[in-house]
Amino acid sequence: MGVSKVLYTARATVDGGREGKSVSGDGRLDVALAPPAELGGSGNGTNPEQLFAAGFAACFHSALKLVARKAKQDVAASTVAAEVGIGPLAEGVGYGLRVHLVVTLPGLDRAVAAQLVDAADQVCPYSNATRGNIPVTHEIA
Repeated sequence: MGVSKVLYTARATVDGGREGKSVSGDGRLDVALAPPAELGGSGNGTNPEQLFAAGFAACFHSALKLVARKAKQDVAASTVAAEVGIGPLAEGVGYGLRVHLVVTLPGLDRAVAAQLVDAADQVCPYSNATRGNIPVTHEIA
């Protein structure tokens, strides 16, 4: 199940890896990269996990708004926070990621909120890309 038609392609170039700089193809993203102090770095820049968290949260929130609109539910006050953890793989070789999404849906019945989060999980490109690859959990706050 691949993409049938590419609608947009994002481009970014990194020089220096985790201790470098990332610039998007259009120049709108231009950030210094640095490992966090927890991983032995200076913490004087953003890191790939923060960028992934921001992208996943934004994408999931857009998917949530889409499915809510179709279900005629008001999610105007909603937010999505993403927590991206990195650590050694249990198999002992390399590192892996895990994601925890915290979805805040004030004023919605918990069962309705759960249905919307499940539906958004099916629509979100980040969810579709990570499903079966890394653990992703959802929490309704």
